[in-house]
Amino acid sequence: MSNPPFANHPSSLATPLLLDRVHEHVAAHPKQVFLTQPVGNGQVVDYTWAEVLDQARRMAAHLKGYGFAPGARVAMLAKNSAHFFMAELAIWMAGGTTVAIFPTETAANVRFVLNHSEASLLFVGRLDTWPQQQAAVPEGLPCIALPLSPMLAGSSNFKAWDDIVATTAPLGGLPTRAASDIAMLLYTSGSTGQPKGVMHSFATASSAVNGILRHREDVQSTEPSRVLSYLPLAHAYERAVVMCLSLMHGNTHIFFTESLATFMDDLKRARPTLFVSVPRLWAKFQQAVLAQMPAAQLEALLDNPVTAGAVGKKVLASLGLDAVTQASSGSAPITAELMNWYRRLGLNLLEGYAMTEDFCYSHRSSSMANALGHVGKPYPEVQARIAEDGEILVKSPGCMVGYYKQPELNAESFTEDGFFRTGDLGHYNAEGLLKLTGRKKELFKTAKGKYVAPAPIENLLNVNPMVELSLVSGLGQPAAFALVQLDEGLRPKLGQPEVRASITAALKQLRQEVNAQLASHEHLQFIAVSSELWSMDNGCLTPTMKIKRNHIEAGFADVLATWYASGDEVVWA
Repeated sequence: MSNPPFANHPSSLATPLLLDRVHEHVAAHPKQVFLTQPVGNGQVVDYTWAEVLDQARRMAAHLKGYGFAPGARVAMLAKNSAHFFMAELAIWMAGGTTVAIFPTETAANVRFVLNHSEASLLFVGRLDTWPQQQAAVPEGLPCIALPLSPMLAGSSNFKAWDDIVATTAPLGGLPTRAASDIAMLLYTSGSTGQPKGVMHSFATASSAVNGILRHREDVQSTEPSRVLSYLPLAHAYERAVVMCLSLMHGNTHIFFTESLATFMDDLKRARPTLFVSVPRLWAKFQQAVLAQMPAAQLEALLDNPVTAGAVGKKVLASLGLDAVTQASSGSAPITAELMNWYRRLGLNLLEGYAMTEDFCYSHRSSSMANALGHVGKPYPEVQARIAEDGEILVKSPGCMVGYYKQPELNAESFTEDGFFRTGDLGHYNAEGLLKLTGRKKELFKTAKGKYVAPAPIENLLNVNPMVELSLVSGLGQPAAFALVQLDEGLRPKLGQPEVRASITAALKQLRQEVNAQLASHEHLQFIAVSSELWSMDNGCLTPTMKIKRNHIEAGFADVLATWYASGDEVVWA
């Protein structure tokens, strides 16, 4: 069916506002631990609600001393940390607007965001590529180094967070903000071009988070929810469902990670009750398990009712996920096969669908309404419909104020009756569950004259453990084709002739299996294996690990005719 079998109308969920709730939490349970920060050598520092707000108040007083105009943009370039939370609260209490930059961003994009947002000050936190990014910081821009920042080593053109809070009296009273004030600019990761600055007010962000919290299924316990914050806080997904949700909920204990090398230890320390992740990491977890236990052996144990429960719990415990009562996947489509694998282990893994523009308040699956391959129903306060061309249109209480400095784009992004044009394609089943079928802008026609949607075909390819990432293309060509990046475990072995021959045979079989599930005009003529590793450094991936389709396609444009002319089913690029 074209549209869900119900009609809802957005209503305001903005009361209470985020900053008001923070003041309430501090008054209600000042000594409750809110944030746990690793500081190296297996050591951590706990911060109570009172300590978090005390440091934020002191920094807010310092920021007000600069005399910035109301709503001044204050940027943050940092990995997730306890002081990221404190800095955002300080900016809000000082009357500013936060601009978080992905910690893995290139220097060019760091420069763009700082200049486009007209940032008045920059907080710098833990980073891996600061020497390259530092050159993008405009000369004269005030900088403050968070604890653990690389700026603390050998740099003098900064102020240190700890020095400031040690010598500054806290801002008094209960500083709050108007619902219409802009709380944050969220710059999209730029998979199709220049990042766009999405403006969210305290009303839109609070509305979205209030709605998510109202419908969460894991908050009945009086014990604090435990959450690991590790996905980039510059992204709406982590900002909404982890950070802002914890600010609104209050009874939450947030843990952070120290490094990639310590990730599993950090995860096991947290033993989260709520865990959010992205498809690529869910796949990495699966691969780690199967590296220790052959898939056939695990399947046999899960098929046996006598052993299934204990085995599933043991596997989840090995990942630090045995205490999870709600697990979510977002940011990109996850395959039905991968979701089913986790459910067989006993993990309540659900998928949702939302965007930066609605602050992650759009569609959700629940224990009562879900189906593999579907992303759930609209939240009760969200209205959604499918346009004649298949585009998903959404009207959400969390809808953005608009794109910063792009009024012409604002006008293009909404229908006359106020629905946001998501750019995604999909349809609802008889139960009202949404299935995504691709991005409108990614559709292409081969020489056969029919449209091909790459995303569903890529999902079929990505199920195979050999394939880490894939891209389906073929605009104007005789047929579609796929370019794949092989799994990291295979790449070092490609110099061995017998390994390459085995992979070639397996990819031929994969092509046949995928084509058998497609319409004839969608068939892949060949699968090409990328010789270049797709990464953020070479511009092939966004900071959220999405492929930059146009950039990758430009890289093989000169050899594409040769690939087609070869007649091979598998091409080694």
